[in-house]
Amino acid sequence: MLARVVDGLDSASLWWLSGFTAGLAQAAHPAPQLALLQGAAATGAPLATPGERATVLYGSQTGNARRVAEGLASELEAAGLAVRLVRTDAYPTRELASERLLYLVISTQGEGDPPDDAIGFTEFLKGRRAPRLPELKFAVLGLGDSSYADFCGISRRLDARLAELGATRLFAAGEADLDIDTVAGPWRTQALEQARRTLKPAASAAPTATVTPLRPAAAAPAYSHAAPFQAEVLANQSISGRDFKGPAFGQHGAADKQVRHLELSLQGSGLSYQPGDALGFVHRNPAAIVEPVLEALALDGDAQVSLQGHSRSLRDWLAGHRELTRLSRPFLAAHAAQARASELSALLAPGRTSDLSALLGSHQLVDVLRRWPAEWEPEDLLAALRPLAPRLYSIASSRARVGEEVHLTVDVLHYQAHGMDRLGSASGYLAALAEGDHAPVYIEANDRFRLPADPARDIIMVGPGTGVAPFRAFVQERAETGAAGRNWLFFGSQHFNSGFLYQSEWQDALRRGELDRLDLAFSRDQAHKLYVQHRLRERGRQVYEWLQSGAHLYVCGSIAMGKDVHAALQDIVAEHGALDAQDAHDFLTALQSEGRYARDVY
Repeated sequence: MLARVVDGLDSASLWWLSGFTAGLAQAAHPAPQLALLQGAAATGAPLATPGERATVLYGSQTGNARRVAEGLASELEAAGLAVRLVRTDAYPTRELASERLLYLVISTQGEGDPPDDAIGFTEFLKGRRAPRLPELKFAVLGLGDSSYADFCGISRRLDARLAELGATRLFAAGEADLDIDTVAGPWRTQALEQARRTLKPAASAAPTATVTPLRPAAAAPAYSHAAPFQAEVLANQSISGRDFKGPAFGQHGAADKQVRHLELSLQGSGLSYQPGDALGFVHRNPAAIVEPVLEALALDGDAQVSLQGHSRSLRDWLAGHRELTRLSRPFLAAHAAQARASELSALLAPGRTSDLSALLGSHQLVDVLRRWPAEWEPEDLLAALRPLAPRLYSIASSRARVGEEVHLTVDVLHYQAHGMDRLGSASGYLAALAEGDHAPVYIEANDRFRLPADPARDIIMVGPGTGVAPFRAFVQERAETGAAGRNWLFFGSQHFNSGFLYQSEWQDALRRGELDRLDLAFSRDQAHKLYVQHRLRERGRQVYEWLQSGAHLYVCGSIAMGKDVHAALQDIVAEHGALDAQDAHDFLTALQSEGRYARDVY
């Protein structure tokens, strides 16, 4: 019933309706905490004017920027200040000209790109329709990963663009690496101080300056990356065509792929997830990664090292608390100075972005230590290295089918580089788990990657390789809940014999009518390369017809694949919709804004 009521409403209308219904609920059952805040139009009280409120705008790929933005909004609200918190794809850009205080928290995706939910806002701000903003005061916080050369690239560009449009920068943009809180915490403190100077407290302001809950906050999860749940491993099996032996057992080339299917128990955890969510792992670097680092440094792994109030062996610090496979620009700068390596220093200079990207993409820590030897004191080394960050994997199961379990599809990274075997940190850890072992996990919600609210809507899923994982969950969920919409999957891999993941499951789903269409692309099984984007082009007319009929489109996999698929979709829309390139681009942007085109790329 509700799905039929809201079917066809645009994003702005849906946001207004959610505010209206939340206001009704608030009147009957006041929410104890606010997670998303907006002006009081929902309850009949006048909306706080732009000069009396702060707008906290966020663009988030994995949820980190959202959490930081929600924290700032809660702090502003607790200080008695009027505030609204808006995701960038729900923000009415026509209101930008009237804003007076704007805080933008945005993550960088890949090499300087915006997260998917901020693509439309970014294009608007960069375009000719962006208004002059002489009355606006703003501050930007960027979240990124310094293992990419264009660290926090999109936040830097948006910060510069807002200033170019005449807005006043309140303080320097923050740039947070994987250890987010070290930068985000002080940035939020500055933002709160500036808001107190700029805004009147909502309680003492004119009657129009009120704050209304748009929806109550979900209760804080019992388990998180800081306090994970110890999940028992129920199964860990290879589902690709080759048995994996790992770096210690011989020579492996980049083409040797192994994919594993893991099943873990959530019994007794109280953890819940939806199709589209991810499972976070608090992993440890395998010994095959740690020991070569100790050898290259000629350091004693058993030596006790005290840092930040904790004392551990150096080996334990490196295994469980420091990044060893992902380099960062700050560490490279520190190591260049330590090694007096002019060649490495030169790679960090402005204008060498492509060379730095090549280094970051081809070298692990041990490679840098061997190429540019230097002596490091253990304490100094640990201070220079980044903290070990949890890893996220798309969940490959529906709770409606598997109950108190969670399933994963893991591509075990292993290859040769610089004359040595290389192993992925998290994937190597997961590959080594045996049945009965326990792994520290938590749920990472992904609200941008959800099945249609209307189960009668068709869905198109594009997921080559392990990108197919969430679509296993989608198809299971739609089958178990009796969704009437059709399901169309595009899957690709290198070889049919070794890479057709979940082959028997997809064939059974086709026979049972749980999957309506399946298009396959195996890139190395013929003379010419064949990828999922080629299959999309071949089925272009049908793809366009499904989209025109209201289908939702999902893409999951690598960033490079996502770009190729997006280009193919734009060509499909242009050809079969008789549109020029700009109109085809706008068509896809509109789909994203409506929540009908979602990507989970990494």
